Amino acid sequence: MNLYHHSGRFSGLLIAAAMMLGGCADQATPNDSTPPSAKAQRIAAMKQVTDQHSFARPNEARITHLNWNARIDFDARTISGTATYDIETAADAQRIVFDTHELTIENVTVDGQPSEFSLGDAQPFLGRPLSVPIGADVQKVAIQYTSDPGADALLWVEAQGDKAPFLFTQSQAILARTWIPVQDSPGIRFSYDADVEVPAGLMALMSAENPTAMNPDGRYSFKMEQPIPAYLLALAAGQVEYRDVGERCAVYAVPELIDAAAYEFGEMEQLLLAAEELYGTYAWDRYDLLILPAAFPFGGMENPRLTFATPTIIAGDRSLVALVAHELAHSWSGNLVTNATWDDFWLNEGFTVYFEQRIMEAVYGRETSEMLATLSYQGLVDEVDAISDLNPDDTHLKLHLAGRNPDDGMTAIAYDKGYFFLRLMEETVGRERFDGWLKNYFEAYAFKGMDTERFVDYLNSTLLADEQDKAAVRIEDWIYGPGLPDNCPAVSSPRIEKVDATLTAWEAGTLATDELPWEDWIYQERYRFLSNLADNTTAERMAELDAAWGIGATGNNEVLFAWMEQAVRSHYSPTYPRMEQFLIEVGRRKFLTPLYRAMKETDQMDMARDIYGKARGGYHAVATGTMDELLDWK
Repeated sequence: MNLYHHSGRFSGLLIAAAMMLGGCADQATPNDSTPPSAKAQRIAAMKQVTDQHSFARPNEARITHLNWNARIDFDARTISGTATYDIETAADAQRIVFDTHELTIENVTVDGQPSEFSLGDAQPFLGRPLSVPIGADVQKVAIQYTSDPGADALLWVEAQGDKAPFLFTQSQAILARTWIPVQDSPGIRFSYDADVEVPAGLMALMSAENPTAMNPDGRYSFKMEQPIPAYLLALAAGQVEYRDVGERCAVYAVPELIDAAAYEFGEMEQLLLAAEELYGTYAWDRYDLLILPAAFPFGGMENPRLTFATPTIIAGDRSLVALVAHELAHSWSGNLVTNATWDDFWLNEGFTVYFEQRIMEAVYGRETSEMLATLSYQGLVDEVDAISDLNPDDTHLKLHLAGRNPDDGMTAIAYDKGYFFLRLMEETVGRERFDGWLKNYFEAYAFKGMDTERFVDYLNSTLLADEQDKAAVRIEDWIYGPGLPDNCPAVSSPRIEKVDATLTAWEAGTLATDELPWEDWIYQERYRFLSNLADNTTAERMAELDAAWGIGATGNNEVLFAWMEQAVRSHYSPTYPRMEQFLIEVGRRKFLTPLYRAMKETDQMDMARDIYGKARGGYHAVATGTMDELLDWK
């Protein structure tokens, strides 16, 4: 069924149907000629896979729409609000269960009348279930609550000098429950509208229709008509400005970064058009970007309509826009078709990396995309080796996260092993056929969830129905087997190969440091050279590189990170002050983990702990959770 209007806008009727379905891993067959009745759709929607990371019981009662009224208190570091949900119930429903984590629940009403409620025992990282008694005819449940000042999803960035305070959320994977009581499962979708009050002088933004100018009284209203899972619920508040960079694209950033951001991401519309050309009409109306404080723990977060992004991707030369391509691709793989549980995380990220590479190829050429793929392959091999030593099962695409924090599954396996699996299928059946299949997949399961087992069934009955293709791909080995299968596609980048040859010559002493083509290299080549330096590279040789090319002063944070990691392993101390400043200012976990680990592995734990002690208060909980364990921080 074609889910798109000829006008290129999503049909309001289809959005309403998707809201009713709630995005569960239903049993609808994409090739059915007769659409199921509304009642059949509701029944199918109740039959979703079990999410072991949520207390919700959607087969009994589940949310379909949220009306949220909230006040943001920067002094108390709390969000006080009332979350009113439209709900859908089974015929024998007796209760509805929400996920909460360290929320103070003040009162609950059911269809406008005060109601009893109960909170279950707290469980590590899952929080506590909030159970509200209901009957089958109940339509609305309202919960008045206050968040904890230390809520894990929230980072309160203090005002400094003339810089205003800033708040942002990070809800993925299961942190939405720390700032709003919700059914916090990726298989449960809901639309929402909101009224939010923030201090005067700040602008509030959400993963929804957003303001373009500051409201003097600090009151803002939002609407998200398309149904989303809770991990895509997002909020930010700060002194930001708005700048158009295309017909459907804009950037938000603090005043001192708005000009740089508008230039850096000036090609967003071009990326969006390339994505639509590949896999169908963009379903979210606008694609805007918010530059967050550097403490943001990720490169980007694909919140619908408003990607959250780290300022570390502002390089001044648009060299790091692959991250924007990645978050944009999530508008199809993840936001539109969503992993039903966190064990199925690769269905979000593997598809997104594949889509990202195709966008980059379409806009910047095959040479650029293959350089990126080569770097991804190197990182994947390293990650497979490291994880295999600890738990080989964690190198499966289908994860096994029962009793564990789903954050444990956010590794290169889901991203890059998933990408190479999809690339293998493309190379097996041919690009034209694969593209048609993938576009149909996004259309058939729009606003629904997908689990690995149903995906395998769908794959076997569609793209890989031919037994010869199926045998060539070896689905079981990729999805349920460890490591990288030996039919992994080969990547080839002549430019990266030249970098490797140059590095070999330099390390052998047959190429002088001032003869390196450093100034002719682009970011990917510089990163490859630095990241492949031998661990036993001496401090003297690092000093040669620094003197010749001033690498430690680069404005490209990916290159700077690779340089600093090698500086630690080479004990090149002149870079240490810059690294300390970087680690105090930047909270991106991708950078933090390797740098602190390098200090730990080179017997420089005193330095690691000293820097971490200064920096920890400015990191998001996502980052401190990882660093605390790495550094045995008490």
